[in-house]
Amino acid sequence: MFKLNLKIALRNLWKNRGITAINVGGLAIALAAFILVMLYFTYETSFDKSNPNYKNIYVVGRIYPEFKTNYTAPPLVKAIKQNFPEVENAGITKGGFFELTLKNGKNTVFAKNFIQADYNAAKILDLKPVGGLQKPSGEAERLSYLSVESMKTLFPDKKDNKPEMVGMGASNSGITSRFDGSIVSDPHSNTTFDGISIGNEIGQGEDYGMNNYRTYIQVKQGTDVKNLEEKITNLYRAELLKGETDSKSIEEIKSVYTFLDPLSNLHLKPKAGNDAPYKILVALSILGVLILVIACINFTNLSIAQASKRAKEVGVKKVMGAFRVQLITQFLTEIFIQCLVATVLALVFAELLLPAFNNLFQIPLSIWYIGNDLFWQLPLILLLITIIAGIYPAMVLSGFKSALVLKGNFSTSKQSSWLRNGLLVFQFSIAVVFIIGLLIINSQLKYMRTQDLGFTANQVVTIKNATLFNNPSKFGSLNFESLRERMLKIPGIKSATVATNVPNGSRGGINGYVANGVQASIDFVDVEFDYFETLNIKLKEGRFFSNVFKTDTANSVVINESAVAKYGLKNPIGQTIRGCNIDYKIVGVAKDFKAQGFENAVQPTIYAIKNPCGNYKTEIMLKIEENKMADALAALKAQWPQINPKDGEDFRYDFLDELYSRLFKKQEQLQSVFFAAALLTIFIAVLGLFAFAKYITNGRIKEIAVRKILGASDIQIFKLINSSFFVMVLIANIISWPIAYILTKKWLETFAYRIDLPMLPFLLSGMATILLTVVTVSLQARKAVKANPVDALKYE
Repeated sequence: MFKLNLKIALRNLWKNRGITAINVGGLAIALAAFILVMLYFTYETSFDKSNPNYKNIYVVGRIYPEFKTNYTAPPLVKAIKQNFPEVENAGITKGGFFELTLKNGKNTVFAKNFIQADYNAAKILDLKPVGGLQKPSGEAERLSYLSVESMKTLFPDKKDNKPEMVGMGASNSGITSRFDGSIVSDPHSNTTFDGISIGNEIGQGEDYGMNNYRTYIQVKQGTDVKNLEEKITNLYRAELLKGETDSKSIEEIKSVYTFLDPLSNLHLKPKAGNDAPYKILVALSILGVLILVIACINFTNLSIAQASKRAKEVGVKKVMGAFRVQLITQFLTEIFIQCLVATVLALVFAELLLPAFNNLFQIPLSIWYIGNDLFWQLPLILLLITIIAGIYPAMVLSGFKSALVLKGNFSTSKQSSWLRNGLLVFQFSIAVVFIIGLLIINSQLKYMRTQDLGFTANQVVTIKNATLFNNPSKFGSLNFESLRERMLKIPGIKSATVATNVPNGSRGGINGYVANGVQASIDFVDVEFDYFETLNIKLKEGRFFSNVFKTDTANSVVINESAVAKYGLKNPIGQTIRGCNIDYKIVGVAKDFKAQGFENAVQPTIYAIKNPCGNYKTEIMLKIEENKMADALAALKAQWPQINPKDGEDFRYDFLDELYSRLFKKQEQLQSVFFAAALLTIFIAVLGLFAFAKYITNGRIKEIAVRKILGASDIQIFKLINSSFFVMVLIANIISWPIAYILTKKWLETFAYRIDLPMLPFLLSGMATILLTVVTVSLQARKAVKANPVDALKYE
């Protein structure tokens, strides 16, 4: 019986090969998109899952009235371990401030992410040095490892895992460090690094003011995490209150909370961070599902549209004794064959599209590897789409009444027309939402690229640097003035400065400051002379830092407009703001500029040359004339060993405008996804509309012939055929506009600086879908309109 059903199915598919090709092609394209989405979803949601304690690991963070952070101080981890038996293990890690240059002869590695970790953190994070994780033998000992890739670059011929001495910095620096072997740095983990130093304890001697560490805890199975979170908050407050007598500080401490963020959150939606990756993943997943649903709808619609051609076949089979179950099995067999072919084609399409997809999201996805969940997911999806796309057409086809269809009455029946029309409306509704979404994303990105940032990133070069410029009296620090003088002698360099961070979306540190009787935690950026001039930041009132004023290096600060508003300062120039045990004098107010991009509002910020509680000044920035850029960079590279001996021959740089443009990366990815989704949905919808219009037109050939004989013009007939489709697309627009409005409005609300929701995309989407419908239907109807009426009526 199966063999007979298979033979009939193949003959029917070949007989209607045009519609079969449309069905299979549309489904294959949609399924290929869905496969890519599944691969991406699996990749993004599997970070750190190789850790055996994945579900019991949390990061400890802090919540203040003005901000939230997952950085804490070293003493907190000791207090947690001592007070809470439900915490099985606790440890801390600390990231580096700059790239380390590592050398072995001519082989060089730039370690962009070199971290420190205590032994407990290494165990919690399941770090795996080659040869196993070893416990340092004493309090002072550190075991240092390089990633497998970095070690291979430095020692390409190395076969063992013995320790190696590696040069640090310039070739002539004479500084070396011992590395005890290599360690697997899983790129599919939130803890990635080029190198790591592991000690029994790190952060010794640092107090609760040194919040530069990440605290990881591993709790026992079944722990009440919410209750533990409250207990850690009470413990943290108690620790901060020790010895505190100032009433304002006590009240501020009482408003501080801690939180526990699961390890599973860190990659996509950290509590103290940006959840844009999570939103992109959700949006992409919904798009993938909707595209597949549209393809299944298309499949269903076309199968129902062909019902009239199969009606007599069903009637004859029923008269010959065929049961309905047998007919359903036959039709599902046909649909399964089409879905199977579509699945094979989808794998081919997905493989062809994968390089472009990987390049867009900067990920290493692959289809053909052992353990890929796709190989058990695809059969389930194949079965699912066969049922979704095929069960209703099979029920409709197998349910025809033999007496009616053999009399020829079925062709005039309105059976299932409501469903066909409803599915077509649904298809175009989704397509319209995608078109509107794409147009609004384009408008927001255009706004972000053309809006005044408040500073000028063009022609500003940031130089990679391993020298500290905070305090020349400290070990490892230099006076920046000597470097500035040497760099300014190079033709084309207009200004030079150094700061703790550059305006590329990275956020500076946060400290508490008091001004005008108001205590608040605000951002700080430690700078040198010419910082504002190099970035072309506008002055609102007062002045910027100048060598003319000696106090500028001691207790002068510049604040931004947001800080003025935060403290309620009416005449800020000359007023005092206190922080880090220094009474600073406000000498200038800078206009707000979008250092953190468009998603976050400009933060109240204080700029100082001297800040004992600040971070390291390492980010060198140069303003270079455009027509002298190449010569200036060549001169800097040649002279860098003399200008900054610590970096020596390793001169590296980035353009600030390119660094800043990376802030748009996630939104550009979303734009690309919506563009592809809009094209796919329109293509699939139009494909279905084309075939659907063909069947509708063929079913009205005699009606068209009679109308032509009675004097109807071609235009009138085109209008008649298009009218029903026009109404359906119009309904689709009316349904989709409110949905698109709500979704795009919520997306725009994620930006602090955004466009007003425009009406033009809604109008354009309506015009585009109506035009596509008219053109598609008219092309299909043209054959029937131009046909000779005699051919259609000669047997009547």
